[in-house]
Amino acid sequence: MKTLKSIVVTTGLIASLLVILSGCGRKADLDPPDMPIEQQNQRTSNPKNTVEDRPFVLDRLL
Repeated sequence: MKTLKSIVVTTGLIASLLVILSGCGRKADLDPPDMPIEQQNQRTSNPKNTVEDRPFVLDRLL
């Protein structure tokens, strides 16, 4: 019985870890609600704050 309980607990921990890691991602700009449709999702040629794209350990899995 103890072995079954440890298998259930281990499976639960692994499942919760997978759910937590699946929520990881990159932030994107949100369009303000009052912006016209023509201007939504349009980026300027000179962004104000640029961030260097650094590789992450889990990028290869995606």
